[in-house]
Amino acid sequence: MKKLIIANWKMQLGYRASLDLARLYTKQLAGLKNEIVLCPDYLSLPAVSAILKKSGLLLGAQDSAASARGAYTGEVSPADLKALGVKYVILGHSERREHLHENSAIINAKIKAALAAGLTPVLCVGEKIAERESGEARPYLAEELRHALKGVKIKRASDLVIAYEPVWAISTNKDAKPIDAISASDMLGFIQSKAANLLEKKPRVLYGGSVFPGNAADFSAQPVIGGFLVGGASLKLTDFKIICS
Repeated sequence: MKKLIIANWKMQLGYRASLDLARLYTKQLAGLKNEIVLCPDYLSLPAVSAILKKSGLLLGAQDSAASARGAYTGEVSPADLKALGVKYVILGHSERREHLHENSAIINAKIKAALAAGLTPVLCVGEKIAERESGEARPYLAEELRHALKGVKIKRASDLVIAYEPVWAISTNKDAKPIDAISASDMLGFIQSKAANLLEKKPRVLYGGSVFPGNAADFSAQPVIGGFLVGGASLKLTDFKIICS
């Protein structure tokens, strides 16, 4: 089965740099066996969408609004993202939870709006170091899933993706400590099982948390790991190509 590999460029690149990297992606990554998704910043989305056409690479967004239309200054409609050619949308990322104070109720509404627009949400969940050290990681993740997926209905398992990003392991955390592939697989199995109970479908589960060329193969070898959500390493074409391969 193909792995789903999502590049989250965050707000790391300027407009021209995003377009230049997208062009390199189409030359270097097209034709690889795995499903590859690029998530540039909002400003770059239309131009990147044009660049990716006929390349086989897919377009993703880093967030979307909780409503299709309305007086929501600064928000971007999931319906407009769909019309632009976006397939996947990242929701509930730990950086938005921390810096923009997004809670599970907001994330839940965004998931429902994205599904209604025909987008595939990529729900991010992950515990902090406090939950890990106290042994409360699994109850914490179960609660995140329960609140974020409350009332969510999907027709097919492929309609929603879950990405496990332990906050203590992501590369932007200066105290990040890598997780081994077996431990990651164990947690993803738990997450998939809990999500399947809530959704009545077994969604694909991805791992995100300091994925780089040196550990990607070990993670990929775990059957439950359906792919990766990649941050910093996706900005380095050589590294990302190894991960995608």
